[in-house]
Amino acid sequence: MTKMLYTKDHEYLIVDGGVGAVGVTDFAQSQLGDVVFVELPQLGAAPKKGEQAAVVESVKAASEVYSPVSGEVVEVNGDLEANPALVNEDPAGKGWFFKIRLADEGELAGLLDETAYKALVATLV
Repeated sequence: MTKMLYTKDHEYLIVDGGVGAVGVTDFAQSQLGDVVFVELPQLGAAPKKGEQAAVVESVKAASEVYSPVSGEVVEVNGDLEANPALVNEDPAGKGWFFKIRLADEGELAGLLDETAYKALVATLV
């Protein structure tokens, strides 16, 4: 079963089985503006929950992308290196950054569901 969860730092995690795709939310990309560069983690990297795992640079600023869960990076989205604008065009689709094999599914309990995330964003706009 696939489910989408969010962090308070505006990353998403689309979990399918024991692997999750990580990227920045539509709200985050809209705040960043035009994305011009993405630095992805190395395959096999093992970020802990809340640690920096990637970097996204836009015409406005550079921002860290934090891992929503602990685990091992099992895939990176190489398409972003050639076309970082995918983050703006389709953040929760073709604009994902990396996929991580979850080390502890219990960490998912600390993430926000869609309703809670929308409530958070509503306080920011």
